[in-house]
Amino acid sequence: MTFSQRLTDMHLDVLKEIGNIGAAHAATSLSKLLDKKVDMRVPAVRLVEFDEVMELAGGTEKEVVSVFLRIEGEAPGNMFFILSPEQGEAFVERMTGIKGVRFDGEDELAVSALQELGNILSGSYLTALSDFTKLDLYPSVPSLSLDMVGAILTFGLIELSQVSDQAIVIETSLTDVDHAEAEDIEGHFFLFPDPQSYYPLFKSLGVSSYE
Repeated sequence: MTFSQRLTDMHLDVLKEIGNIGAAHAATSLSKLLDKKVDMRVPAVRLVEFDEVMELAGGTEKEVVSVFLRIEGEAPGNMFFILSPEQGEAFVERMTGIKGVRFDGEDELAVSALQELGNILSGSYLTALSDFTKLDLYPSVPSLSLDMVGAILTFGLIELSQVSDQAIVIETSLTDVDHAEAEDIEGHFFLFPDPQSYYPLFKSLGVSSYE
């Protein structure tokens, strides 16, 4: 039986709650860093087919900004935070007050800001996941890239395809409360545990065995 077949709605609800806890911690960290009120939430956690993973991020040939972190510890894997370049620029402009930011991979301010965003979001989520599961998990230093969706996410799906045909997607919404009339910045976390990580993750979620 595959990972996705053993992951029930209850487990997804638990992951969503962990995501919301992580988002709350991330919002607090961002608020302190930027000296302004930031709100974050996780509207949904879903299992999606590999093709849909690509579509959620805009399609295989869509250019996106990606913050990648390697999850180390007792349940290693890969985590990606994906934004469109336009969303990335909107984040940098709204959070720094600097207008006319162009995310082309060479703007040091944009790169630094988005790396820090990815680091805070992913670190907060992993802390919440670690606290809940009692597993020792920690993130690598984040790396940022500007590339097509297919090129970025295929790397994370190769190992996962050995045991599943679905991936965990954690939808994330970020709001600058000081500019509540502005459109929310929407992003996606893609969580790709390594094959050997499924047993400890299942066990921590209350599934006693995994074949």
